[in-house]
Amino acid sequence: EVQLVESGGGLVQPGGSLRLSCVASGITFSNYAMTWVRQASGKGPEWVSTIYGDGRTLTYPNSVKGRFTISRDNAKNTVYLQMNSLKPEDTALYYCKLGAGVSGYRGQGTQVTVSS
Repeated sequence: EVQLVESGGGLVQPGGSLRLSCVASGITFSNYAMTWVRQASGKGPEWVSTIYGDGRTLTYPNSVKGRFTISRDNAKNTVYLQMNSLKPEDTALYYCKLGAGVSGYRGQGTQVTVSS
């Protein structure tokens, strides 16, 4: 059974940092691209970042470019999202998913709230 479990979310002040983690099980992790997607309340899903099994990444969207960094550790079956210089507009449910794009098998997500 495939499982994706995210962690690391929470409440942070503007300008702060968080590192999200997503642990995968039930798959040969290195064979899969992994993607972070976020969804703010009342809005549709927004693609954040994708990393391929060999570590290649896609260009980040302008909304997070220069602030967010995706990485992975294939030995730990884990993908990370380092988020710096957080803004209130980064508030959302963040979830990881298999493959590229915003649709497909995903985890339950972890809530990130940026507020003073």
